[in-house]
Amino acid sequence: MQQFIKRQSEPLLKQLVEQYPVVTLTGPRQSGKTTMCRMTFPDMAYANLEEPDTREFAATDPRGFLAQFSGGAILDEIQRVPELTSFIQVAVDAQNFKGNYIITGSQNLSVSNTVNQSLAGRTALLTLLPFSFIEISDNWTDSDVNHLIYKGGYPRIYHKKLNPTRTLSDYTATYIERDVRRLSMVKDLTVFQKFLGLCAGRTGQLLNYANLSNDTGVAQTTIKEWFSILEASYICFRLPPYSGNLSKRLVKSPKLFFYDTGLAAYLMGINSVEQIAVHPLRGMLFENLIVTEVMKYFLNNGRRPGLMFYRDSNGNEVDLVIHRGTDVVPIEIKSAATVNRDFFKGLKRFKASVSSSADGILVYGGRETRMQNGVQVICLDSLDDVLSRYFH
Repeated sequence: MQQFIKRQSEPLLKQLVEQYPVVTLTGPRQSGKTTMCRMTFPDMAYANLEEPDTREFAATDPRGFLAQFSGGAILDEIQRVPELTSFIQVAVDAQNFKGNYIITGSQNLSVSNTVNQSLAGRTALLTLLPFSFIEISDNWTDSDVNHLIYKGGYPRIYHKKLNPTRTLSDYTATYIERDVRRLSMVKDLTVFQKFLGLCAGRTGQLLNYANLSNDTGVAQTTIKEWFSILEASYICFRLPPYSGNLSKRLVKSPKLFFYDTGLAAYLMGINSVEQIAVHPLRGMLFENLIVTEVMKYFLNNGRRPGLMFYRDSNGNEVDLVIHRGTDVVPIEIKSAATVNRDFFKGLKRFKASVSSSADGILVYGGRETRMQNGVQVICLDSLDDVLSRYFH
């Protein structure tokens, strides 16, 4: 029997099902949403709205479709029949309804709009991204972080021991390009594929629509539309800049990141772990890895991440800034395996500019954890524990 890796948010899913009539679970395609739901609630009825006959039944006779599930059900890919949420609202409001619905979706904006309109006050929201490091660490046999960057976190790669390059190639063709064609009129798929590669090459950098437009020969309005689709499909996200009340001028553009480093590496043209070690963008991929690991920590605990970065007009920068109540915690990210004293400059300048009680955290590519220059220096292995202490 195939062994599935337990997800960190499984206890939270159980708790939310006890508290709400509906739980909405969103996240990228193939991030493990269905597996977690069905493993957590093996006796709950299940329907996949991607299946044409199921989708047609739900769309043409929503009352009859839901009548099959008097005790609730897991309904996959709700964005395929968004009008069904209105009938779910009626069902859960009925006095004789005894059960729960868990609805999943892989298009962020579409699902959020649908749920907010129909199920406000009736549903809990949960987001599931690909595996975090802590989830796979018990099964982790590779010796360094380059393997994690290369493989990413999509569960099928781990459960079925698949080749990441081949799997992510199929993922791009099967899901990303299909969703793009469903959501937008892309006339030339080759140009869109080039756009994907250009986005991957800019991971960890300021998002500049004009540059992407120039490099693809596509109008900025189209570039913005395409990027919105990548965001809606949980492929990319924008990390906003810190906007505290400072006298210094801060940058206003967000940074571009991918939800999965394996996918970003594949779109860069990387097809082996050996290429990661010598790639000129390894540092950006490592930063992307840590940013998403922090994001997963918060999402898996049912909390809004509230992540930002800091950069002023003089080029002073901190890679990640996290709200902690009325305070903020700065995090510097360096891929090098040896700590250099220059690594602390950004944190010191940030503390001097921003009213923060936290000296900050330095995440680096080495193996040791210690205090240095008043800063908590940590490796990937200890990131989850340190975050739990800072943000319990």
